[in-house]
Amino acid sequence: MVDIGDEAPDFTLPMASGEAYNDMEPFTLSAAIPDGPTVLAFFPAAFTSGCTEEMCTFRDSMGLFDDLDAQVYGVSVDLPFSQNVWIREERLNFSLLSDWDHEVIDDYDVVLEDIYGMLEVAERSVFVIDTDGVVTYRWVREGENPDFDELVREVADAVAEAAGTRR
Repeated sequence: MVDIGDEAPDFTLPMASGEAYNDMEPFTLSAAIPDGPTVLAFFPAAFTSGCTEEMCTFRDSMGLFDDLDAQVYGVSVDLPFSQNVWIREERLNFSLLSDWDHEVIDDYDVVLEDIYGMLEVAERSVFVIDTDGVVTYRWVREGENPDFDELVREVADAVAEAAGTRR
């Protein structure tokens, strides 16, 4: 289990940015880490109500993260083609990472097994990683979905702490 104080497992995944259905490029976590605190927001599936609400809350709060020079990435097992359509449909202002082979959700120990009795997806969870590659914040959903506004504010506070600034 990846926890606070652990070095974040490195990975390379396809990154969807939403410019077109086939807009994708490789994303490597270790290459992004020096650019500022990094938020990995794992979610079960694009086009679902809870995930849409969560990712749109991040979208609407991006000013908080921009002010801290932080990067936010959504992570799901959806293919990047689907993620690109969803980015455009919901006007998301951050990229999504496609863990289509489920390796990263295994590495971060955020696997939600047997959704609908047949699928393995990402458990709704958030990790903040500082510029040294260390996990400074970890949240994994227990029970029902949280108030996403509160969750995003808590994540922004964790990012500020990781960046060594006060909000």
